Amino acid sequence: MSIKVKVPDLPESVSDATIVSWRKQPGDAVKRDESLVDLETDKVVLEVPAPADGVIGEVHQKEGDVVTAGQLLLTIDEQDSDRKIEVEKTNDVIITPSAEKMIAENKLDADEIIGSGKAGRVLKEDVLAYLQKPELKKTEEKTEVETPQKLEASEEVSQNTGLQNNQQDRIEKRVPMTRLRSRIAERLLEAQHNSAILTTFNEVNMQPVMDLRNKYKDLFAKKYDVKLGFMSFFVKASVEALKRFPAVNASIDGADIVYHGYFDIGVAIASPRGLVVPVLRNADQMSLAEIEKGIAVLVDKAKNNKLSIDDMTGGTFSLTNGGVFGSMLSTPIINPPQSGILGMHKIQQRAMVDNGEIVAQPIMYLALSYDHRIIDGAEAVQFLVTIKDVLEDPARILVGV
Repeated sequence: MSIKVKVPDLPESVSDATIVSWRKQPGDAVKRDESLVDLETDKVVLEVPAPADGVIGEVHQKEGDVVTAGQLLLTIDEQDSDRKIEVEKTNDVIITPSAEKMIAENKLDADEIIGSGKAGRVLKEDVLAYLQKPELKKTEEKTEVETPQKLEASEEVSQNTGLQNNQQDRIEKRVPMTRLRSRIAERLLEAQHNSAILTTFNEVNMQPVMDLRNKYKDLFAKKYDVKLGFMSFFVKASVEALKRFPAVNASIDGADIVYHGYFDIGVAIASPRGLVVPVLRNADQMSLAEIEKGIAVLVDKAKNNKLSIDDMTGGTFSLTNGGVFGSMLSTPIINPPQSGILGMHKIQQRAMVDNGEIVAQPIMYLALSYDHRIIDGAEAVQFLVTIKDVLEDPARILVGV
């Protein structure tokens, strides 16, 4: 008996999805709930699980194909679940659909491509490697012992390294833009075209936060089973500033300004698929430990492509930390329809004047990008000063002043 596996119902407002990668190929044995294929939408990657134990039958779609809800993906042979993949005894090549497509497009000989997949299966990566270095062929010449004439020729090439080697190394690789990357590009352009973005800067002395963190980080980790990082302090400081300046927590809807009475903070995360901004709901009601745990969960989901539509939607204000990559200063772009985003940067020891003396202090530059259509410059500056004040006296977080 064959079971038809179809594209599941897609999230609201998502009309189609792109097949990113097949986790299973025809002939592979699968177990119930094992992931079969990854479908990428504009926002998240959806995994399609196996509905039953069995063996993969016919695959009806290829990687890169655009599919809609209810469309047939593959069939599973439920009757022969113990079948094993037989290794071909002939020179026939087992090729994945994506690799087969690339071979046809580039008019290649499949017999010359070394397969690195299961049972010698040729994968898309094998075809890419062959295209970049076509000398990697499955020929008997590869095992021959080099003769003196061949060695002399190799030495001549190595001696003339300049032009010849450079020409061989000038490789280009063209790949289609992922759905997420396309959506990121659209949203960034949308923000630039539809918002009056302005950025204001300030600096904060991180010594008080660092002292507090160093004093309690071991007890914190032992009690809550999570590390005490800097991000929770910035989330708390941002919430306090948003309470004082509600316009920064607002958004524009047509001709209306929508003031949000809640604080859903987006946290920018660099995932393998690109930048994502999942949301911490009701951050004003969360403790430092709950914030750290919440961020850890979102980071883990982002790294493993487990973020859901609910994780990604909403958000009234965002934070992005370029400092983890070494950024000293930047002008972050707001995440529509939000009206503000806080940019954090690398902490550097800098010469500062303290009580008339020059001392080295750990300083971070902060950047607030905001929509000038609803946020005045004075509000933006005071908002950033509030964050600075809270961080330089973190006891304010506990007493709410």
